[in-house]
Amino acid sequence: MKTTAPVVVTSGEPSGIGPDICLQLAAKNWPLPLVILGDKALLAARADLLGINIESLDIRSIALDAPCTAGVLNAANAAYVLRMLDAAIAGCTSGEFSAMVTAPVHKGIINDAGIPFTGHTEYLAAKTGTPRVVMLLAGAGLRVALATTHLALKDVPAALTQRDLEVTLRIVHAELKAKFGIASPRILVAGLNPHAGEGGHMGREEIEVISPVLERLRGEGMNLVGPLPADTLFTKNVLKNADAQVAMYHDQGLAVLKYAAFDEGVNITLGLPIIRTSVDHGTALELAGSGLASPNSLFAAVNSANEMVRLQP
Repeated sequence: MKTTAPVVVTSGEPSGIGPDICLQLAAKNWPLPLVILGDKALLAARADLLGINIESLDIRSIALDAPCTAGVLNAANAAYVLRMLDAAIAGCTSGEFSAMVTAPVHKGIINDAGIPFTGHTEYLAAKTGTPRVVMLLAGAGLRVALATTHLALKDVPAALTQRDLEVTLRIVHAELKAKFGIASPRILVAGLNPHAGEGGHMGREEIEVISPVLERLRGEGMNLVGPLPADTLFTKNVLKNADAQVAMYHDQGLAVLKYAAFDEGVNITLGLPIIRTSVDHGTALELAGSGLASPNSLFAAVNSANEMVRLQP
């Protein structure tokens, strides 16, 4: 029997556009019920400011720790942001919720509060005891997964090991089957260096790290193409019939994805024991409370979560 458990949505950084776009979820009917987590008084005040009727929204209040002004960060509310995430994770783990969708948080202000925080992806992995997860952004016909995530560019080569790349590719392959319903995924894999290393003249990671992993996994039946030069991997002819693309570092893949689908892309965490999707943008403090923030990426994230829930056995 398919679940009818609600999808939970965390409203994110309270001074950003997270509350604004979550309130706009009231404008549509969704396949599964939605539960919005956030300070009820804050959300009601923002709804009044924006002229949004939220009577149809199921809001479960989590109290702010300090007053909040749209567009003005306050480190005193960092713990509030994480309490929302903890409640959503607990509800998904228990089966109270079928999936979680996250509005944007501000990593800097959480760290300013003295709480080490790299991002949603890493936080969710730690809280669910998942040893390895993969960040994937989807939109405009692309599904771009990352072999490494929030690292300085100088640190990427050392972090790109055969073991880690193999785990990443196994997760992407398995999740394309389990959460996207793709029976035999075809995955394009980028090289690290310009021209995929030019036969070792521009770097040896393709020869010493990437190719051996691809050959090993192809031997198990995975349909992996690469390592491909990143500057041509995302051209139409190469992308044809591909189900996903794996980039070696953050901007290698996400610059393309966000050019193609910014404001409509979805951030999906692969490898978790729960379903989690998110917007592909930040807190946009300058737009908070203005009525100008687009909810399109959040709508896409909710749609993706619903579709993944539908595909579960």
